[in-house]
Amino acid sequence: MISRPVPGAEATEPGSGWCHWHKGPSGTAVLVDVVEQGSSQGTDLYACAPCREQRCLTPYREHP
Repeated sequence: MISRPVPGAEATEPGSGWCHWHKGPSGTAVLVDVVEQGSSQGTDLYACAPCREQRCLTPYREHP
């Protein structure tokens, strides 16, 4: 079984990564959603600053 990191501060800090919204590289991508998929490993979704602003996306660490 593959362990999956728990979203935390290290997963939400801006840095080099991939934006799932514009489907390209980004230096400002942060975790915005964790999609659970039953018993299999889920997917973490990241968005860059412009995509977060355009789509009103909130970083995961700021979710209630």
